[in-house]
Amino acid sequence: MKVTLTKSVYGQLANIRQSVRGLGLRRIGHSVVVEDTPSTRGMVNAASHMLKVEPTSGS
Repeated sequence: MKVTLTKSVYGQLANIRQSVRGLGLRRIGHSVVVEDTPSTRGMVNAASHMLKVEPTSGS
């Protein structure tokens, strides 16, 4: 799945910032393709209000 950071992590709780960082996202507008596993799905759910998630052909 393709994950894009749409809002700043500034002012967010530490666990949300760490989830965004764990997904490999660094700045607003940055997109990464990650595997759809339970661990990555949990990180996406923690920061869902600031991420845009799109399915990819491999998922």
